[in-house]
Amino acid sequence: MAYKTKDLLKKAIEVIQEKKLFFIEDVVTMLPCDKTTFYRHFRVESDDMQLIKDELEKNRVAVKTSMRKKWFESNNPTLQIALMKLICTEEERRKISNNYLEGNVDVNHEHNQVFKIGEQLIKFN
Repeated sequence: MAYKTKDLLKKAIEVIQEKKLFFIEDVVTMLPCDKTTFYRHFRVESDDMQLIKDELEKNRVAVKTSMRKKWFESNNPTLQIALMKLICTEEERRKISNNYLEGNVDVNHEHNQVFKIGEQLIKFN
């Protein structure tokens, strides 16, 4: 079946807005064409593809904004920590992180210490 790019683009924008889609793969499944036909009409670097990507990005931003607002207003500590990790500075991240390591750990020194302890244990046996 022959498709007009203009009609496919219109349908793609409509379905993105109506279904609140985030991914191109989801858009393709909602159109009356297969993936090959879709990419034949909408080349990766084309202006039409950019319009589709822009619409998808609008949905992502709207959802992220909504989620962050809910997390901020929530009394759930897990959600509040998740939000804090998204918006905090590196210093704040270090303070709230459970597994943060300073970048200046000397692995060779630690390995040598373990090796020396192992040698001492062998001597005692």
